[in-house]
Amino acid sequence: MSISVTQEAFRLAQVFTISRGSRTEARVLTVRVSRDGVTGWGECVPYARYGETPESVSDQIAALPEDITRADLQEALPPGAARNAMDCALWDLEAKIEGRPVWQLAGLERPRPEVTAYTLSLDTPEAMEAQARKHAHRPLLKIKLGTPDDMPRLEAVRRGAPAARIIVDANEGWSAEVYGELAPHLIRLGVEMVEQPLPAGDDAMLAEIDRPLPVCADESCHDRASLPELAGRYDMVNIKLDKTGGLTEALALRDAARSEGYAVMVGCMVGTSLAMAPAVLVAQGADIVDLDGPLLLAEDRDPPLFFDEAGAHPAEPALWG
Repeated sequence: MSISVTQEAFRLAQVFTISRGSRTEARVLTVRVSRDGVTGWGECVPYARYGETPESVSDQIAALPEDITRADLQEALPPGAARNAMDCALWDLEAKIEGRPVWQLAGLERPRPEVTAYTLSLDTPEAMEAQARKHAHRPLLKIKLGTPDDMPRLEAVRRGAPAARIIVDANEGWSAEVYGELAPHLIRLGVEMVEQPLPAGDDAMLAEIDRPLPVCADESCHDRASLPELAGRYDMVNIKLDKTGGLTEALALRDAARSEGYAVMVGCMVGTSLAMAPAVLVAQGADIVDLDGPLLLAEDRDPPLFFDEAGAHPAEPALWG
C-alpha cells in the first residue's frame, strides 16, 4: 500500500473570523492510500490550537508503515488530524475494494440528510445583522462570539433572523462571570445552546454555577478519554473527526457519550466536502449538526456534498465512502 499527503488550499466565500483570528482560505491536507490499483482518500485540517501544523501532521503520516491497518492506526497515532485523514482514507479504500458503502461496513443504518447549522462569522453587529438577514431562511444559525461586546452582536443577529433557531459558540472566549451575566439574555433571545464558553482546562467552574441552557464541550472533548473530565460540567459534546482522530473513534465517542447521558453535536473544521462526508455518518440522529464547511467555501471538491432544505446529504460514492 502506498500513502501520499498533499497540502491544498480552498478559497472561502468571505473572510471567516472567530475569537482567535481570521482566515480567507481553508488549508487542508489530503491523504491518499492506494492498494492494487484502488485509491481511498481522506482530509484533515491541522489546527494550531492543538499544536498541529501541516508539516507536523504530514510527518506523522509519513512515519506510518505502508501496510498499516485501520485497527493498528488507532494505536499508532494519537487522536488528531493525522489519524483522521488516514482513518477516513482507509475506510474509503475498504469500501471501494469491497464494493460496499462505509455505512454498511460499519454496521450502520442507511444514512439520510441531516439539517445543518450555518455559521455566521464574528463581525460588527451591523455586518452580523446583514449576514443573519441574508441567511434568515436557514433553520439553524450558529453565531461566533467570545468577545467583551457580544450582546450587541447577538441582538443584531436576532433582529436579522427573527424565526431561526440559534446556537452560539464562544470559542473559549468567556469567563464564568461573563457566562453568568449573559445566560439570561441568551435565553431571552431564544438561544438553544452555548458551545465552549470557558477555556478548556479552566472549565471546572461550570460544575459549580447554574447552567440555565445546555453547555456543549468542544475544545474540552476530543475522544472517549475526555469524557470523565466533562462530568457535571457539560450537557453536550461536539464530535469533530479532526479531534477524535477519524470516523472509527468518532462513532465510538458518539455511542459512549450517549450512554453517559450527553446530548450529541457533530461539528467540523472549515474544510471541504471530503471532510464532511464521513461526518455525515456520525451525524445521523445527532441533537445538533454543524457540517457547513462546504457552504463557507468559494470552491470545493468535485463532486461536492449536496445541500438543500433537508440538510447535508450523504456523499455520493464518487466523493467518498
